[in-house]
Amino acid sequence: MADDTRSLGGLGSGIPLILATLLSWASIPLFLTFFARPDAVTGVALIDAWTANGWRYGISAVFWLPLLLLSWKRGKLPAGILTAALVPTAFNAVGQTLFAWCPYYLDPGFFTFVFRVQIVFVALGAWLLFPQERAVLKSPRFWLGIALVVFGSVGLVLLGSNGLAVPQKAFAIAIAIGSGAMFAGYGLAVRYYMKPYPAVLAFGVICQYTAILVVITMLIMGRERGADVLSFSGFNWFMLVSSSLIGIAVSHVTYYAALQRLGIAVSMGIIQLQPVFTASASMVIFGEQLNAGQWTAGLIGVVGALLILSVKPPARVETPAGG
Repeated sequence: MADDTRSLGGLGSGIPLILATLLSWASIPLFLTFFARPDAVTGVALIDAWTANGWRYGISAVFWLPLLLLSWKRGKLPAGILTAALVPTAFNAVGQTLFAWCPYYLDPGFFTFVFRVQIVFVALGAWLLFPQERAVLKSPRFWLGIALVVFGSVGLVLLGSNGLAVPQKAFAIAIAIGSGAMFAGYGLAVRYYMKPYPAVLAFGVICQYTAILVVITMLIMGRERGADVLSFSGFNWFMLVSSSLIGIAVSHVTYYAALQRLGIAVSMGIIQLQPVFTASASMVIFGEQLNAGQWTAGLIGVVGALLILSVKPPARVETPAGG
């Protein structure tokens, strides 16, 4: 959906856009953790993950719906886009669901570092789907990057206070890795199926489909079928709407706009810094503590992701970070 070219204003306008995307995506785990934190009195989370997903994507879908309706009315909604969006939507809906549950078990900085293993699934998936990508296998730098990502993720877990000794933590880490795999599949499916269509319309359609799925899931699985948000305070509503617009509706626009100006190699390289920002903010806001070994392991994983991206200008890597 975008080539590795620099245009439409170049670096000057592209850098603010990709920084806005970086900060937006770094905030997503923090918003989700706000909803997941147990109440000091009742010990119950503000809302469950089904409800968080349903309302956040529902709000984002309402945000995008007028654009799609206007495009359809003017005859500018591309033929085939509604069908093409089905496969990316399937990956996105599962990935979003798994991602939303992570803060209920793991601190945001920790799981965001673990989530970087997504880049391994992206690289290997691209190798399977796109024969032209297989040349990267000849590069030792590619395999060094893979090794560093895996080493960093494993080290992050094992250097924690309990490692994998707590079954619930092991399950949660599996959810985080599974979410990364699903988002990798989503990014690859977007490239494979949605490349002929304008990025904004493509995401708009996928957003509508995803919203339908997660809202239905919320109505079936959510606490009080999602109705508990109706008793929210004004501040909690502000957080819910902000997390939807910042983390889903607007950030994808700034991301694709940055891709047009900076190219994918530069854009994705900057996005790899997301866990550093998330973990740092989580220390301040939630008191999360990663020890020196975990910080080192996490940063090693980030370096590995950057190495993978540097092997070849990766016009194939269109991977949302999750929302």
